[in-house]
Amino acid sequence: MNKKLFLIVWTLTVLLGPVTLLLNISKIPGPYETLLLINIFQRAVALVAFVMIFWQIVLGSFMQRWIEKYGAWVFKFHITEGAIAYTLIFLHPLSFLLFNYMATKVFDPFYVYTGFCVFCQTQTEFFYSLGRAAFWMVSAAVLAAKLRTQPWWREYWRKIHVLNYLVFILVAVHSWFVGSDTHNFPFVLFYFFSVPIVIGTVMYKLWAYFKKPLPRVET
Repeated sequence: MNKKLFLIVWTLTVLLGPVTLLLNISKIPGPYETLLLINIFQRAVALVAFVMIFWQIVLGSFMQRWIEKYGAWVFKFHITEGAIAYTLIFLHPLSFLLFNYMATKVFDPFYVYTGFCVFCQTQTEFFYSLGRAAFWMVSAAVLAAKLRTQPWWREYWRKIHVLNYLVFILVAVHSWFVGSDTHNFPFVLFYFFSVPIVIGTVMYKLWAYFKKPLPRVET
């Protein structure tokens, strides 16, 4: 029953994104409205990915406790969901690239993937930059996890993988100030539920890290 309950809750949260889109799309796509279809796809994968990143952090941060409560299948689920989440994350800027090309007839991957700025011309461009930073950070975190079984990397992969915490925070800020779907019901409920939990998890992890006693030095 524990496994079934977990999967039911997980499924319901994942469906929040598509349901929010369906409730807030005012125009039904027609056969020639390609841009609208691409935009809907871009928004859908972003919302689902947001939920999955949240679950990745919640599961990964307390994996041993989850395994003790629900069983070893949780770890396999964590790995599988991580692969799906990264696929969706990868598709989000890719669909943005396609949208820009269809709208302007200009193919500019450098703008989509590497157009970083701090003192940007517009506020929107700054929050786009946060999204770009999150994309490359999560790519590094996924690569680190992928290489975790290599002898030369076993000791260090977790230090890179913790970027996922920062990724979620950057994505949360990016989605709130760039997108509109995180403001809409019912996804907004999950947004204000998930962000404090992740921030609380980060604070708990920092507290646990600094609470550890320093190694004794023999004199």
